[in-house]
Amino acid sequence: MKLLAVETATEACSAALMIDGKITEQYSLTPNGHSKLILPMIDALLSETGMQPSDLDGLAFGCGPGSFTGVRIATGVIQGIAFALDLPVVPVSNLAAVAQDFFDHNVENTAFVAMDARMGEIYWAVYERNPEGYAKLIGKEAVLPAEKIEFPEVSGVGIGTGWKDYYPELLGRLSQRVIRYEVDNLPRARTIARLGEYGFKQGFAVPVEQAMPVYLRDKVAKKESER
Repeated sequence: MKLLAVETATEACSAALMIDGKITEQYSLTPNGHSKLILPMIDALLSETGMQPSDLDGLAFGCGPGSFTGVRIATGVIQGIAFALDLPVVPVSNLAAVAQDFFDHNVENTAFVAMDARMGEIYWAVYERNPEGYAKLIGKEAVLPAEKIEFPEVSGVGIGTGWKDYYPELLGRLSQRVIRYEVDNLPRARTIARLGEYGFKQGFAVPVEQAMPVYLRDKVAKKESER
């Protein structure tokens, strides 16, 4: 399978091309400018591999949660390509991508994923490694204050940017269930591609009209009275 994946929901901007299981990635860590970076990244990948856009079999993108602007960039780019080439799309959770990248490089089987959502909240989810090696959601994804997280009675590793500023609250809730925690984990297109390919095999691909962003939060700013 030939699959293009993009991810722009955080300060990491990346695109990846999977060709029959081999992944090539363009990656940049920058606070902004993703809209200017992502298309040249895609062009560079196609040029490097000698492919034409018409050679692609499908697309995948980080559909959220994350920066509202960042999620919309990835969505818009993938929707444009999908419309032009009539390609199916697999939307991939950014929290699942963080968990999958961790599973791909570590032996632990459970990840407590927390991404900074600003406004005093985190994007939260618990994932475990399934028998095929892919991230499986336990419970549901949510955006909420760190001290209100919900979790199953399992032990695992805390991962993600939310652990940087909210580790006291998270550790207070999880008690002895956290083996250790990491704070620099960000979603990457290489993992979006991995989960995208798996999604195609599982029948999760959708037509472009259904390839929509997932924000979790309905409001992007608090009123003065709510602060």
